[in-house]
Amino acid sequence: MQLLFHRVDLRLNHTFTIAHDSRDVQPTLIVELRDGPNSGYGEATATRYYGVTIDGMVAALKQIRPHLETADLTDPEAFWADMQPHLAQHPFALCALDQAVWDLWARRQGQPLHTLWNLDTSHSPITNYTIGLDTPGRMVEKMLEFPWPLYKIKLGRPETDIETVRAMRSQTDALFRVDANCGWTASDTIAKSRVLAGLNVEFIEQPLPAGDWEGAKAVVESSALPIIADESCIVESDVDRCAGYFHGVNIKLTKCGGLTPARRMIARARQLGLRVMVGCMTESSVGISAIAQLLPLLDYADLDGSLLIANDPATGVTFDKGRVVYASENGTGVQLTINLNE
Repeated sequence: MQLLFHRVDLRLNHTFTIAHDSRDVQPTLIVELRDGPNSGYGEATATRYYGVTIDGMVAALKQIRPHLETADLTDPEAFWADMQPHLAQHPFALCALDQAVWDLWARRQGQPLHTLWNLDTSHSPITNYTIGLDTPGRMVEKMLEFPWPLYKIKLGRPETDIETVRAMRSQTDALFRVDANCGWTASDTIAKSRVLAGLNVEFIEQPLPAGDWEGAKAVVESSALPIIADESCIVESDVDRCAGYFHGVNIKLTKCGGLTPARRMIARARQLGLRVMVGCMTESSVGISAIAQLLPLLDYADLDGSLLIANDPATGVTFDKGRVVYASENGTGVQLTINLNE
């Protein structure tokens, strides 16, 4: 088995701004595991917020390359358990590797991955389309450029947040979700939830900083809308921590280390009565197609990463008015469409 790295700068259709970041280009790493006629693909993006770089991910994976290239891939979960101690400080790299292993494992068996997991994709949730933080007028313009049945609205500017949602609501009947990316206080959140509930907003994602558990408790008890954890739910142990402080959790594969731990996190959240969302970074169709294999297990989906970029280097799942359409290929359905080199 051969391990290959493909570095890509994803160009965004619009400058993408959230409460703590703004960017026009998103560097990403595509990991390929090549085994004879089959290749499996995984992806992880760089992010300043978590201190993740492409060079750092490549270096971490190169350190374990001799062990990795001779490893047994007959059981992806056992493979993850074998690799995790070596990549414990590099969950994004572990995620890309784990996605590639599951993809390759399914391709070897000649089946889509979700089929091998015995999942019924006929009743999966639709995905939202994200409108990045901007002036209210510009956010309305971006929404109108991309008609969609469900929008996630990035907020975090207290002086214009409600004005923005009202302006967008005046132009569409689509369902809204809002994501403050840790930009509000507890009192802000409670007050705004009452207004947003009247504007056909489904839930609020991570309104408070991740460490504000006292505030989170006050919010979950008084909010007029469900509150979904994002930055407060990173790894498996965080699911239990979020119970009683949030109504649900948003699981990101890059943060927790891949599909393998994400499946366990979903199962644990269900045991605790938490709603489950899986989200994405600004990823290409490689990462989005891997995440989409989990859709039948979810209440909510945020899989719009590939829709936000102008130079997707792969094909995979596509979208029909928010609903995922799976590719005909096996595994996660990914095929690279450009020539990439290590």
